[in-house]
Amino acid sequence: MQHINKNYFQLFNVSESCELDLDSLAGKYRELQSDVHPDRFANAGEQAKLLAVQNSSYLNEAYDTLKSPLKRAGYLLTLHQQDIEHVDQSDLSMDLLLEQIQLRETLGELPEDESALADLASLKKQVEAKIEVCHQGFADNIERSNYHGAKMIYHELQFLYKLLVEIESAEELRLGY
Repeated sequence: MQHINKNYFQLFNVSESCELDLDSLAGKYRELQSDVHPDRFANAGEQAKLLAVQNSSYLNEAYDTLKSPLKRAGYLLTLHQQDIEHVDQSDLSMDLLLEQIQLRETLGELPEDESALADLASLKKQVEAKIEVCHQGFADNIERSNYHGAKMIYHELQFLYKLLVEIESAEELRLGY
């Protein structure tokens, strides 16, 4: 069963879309993984074993990418020949950079104890709302084939998701996790 020649959306037989049904995706993943898992080929020849490992690895990578909204967005851009690794000045607005500095300063100025938890929760809600707006803008740009606009929003999403991780780490630190 050769799956490596399919893009991730084709592999899971889903449309190339920003929004996916993650429960359905997980079900399809389990189904495909049972077909290609290397344990099923333990008594097969070396070539079949190698192919099973390659297919299983590719399937895992595809699933990991599609289940993550940020990775999925990046993958959609790469399918439309957008280099998401290269960021130039036209990909980032000054407003975005200033906003990111301000948000990080807000995070950095919070007390290092539990008294900051309410402020962290508020900041987290603010960032999650920005992420939601960005995802909608990204989807709108993809739908209109405005890949440069989508790429700009993708880079903003990268900043926001990184900040969200920092906020969650700050919460865990203050809660003693």
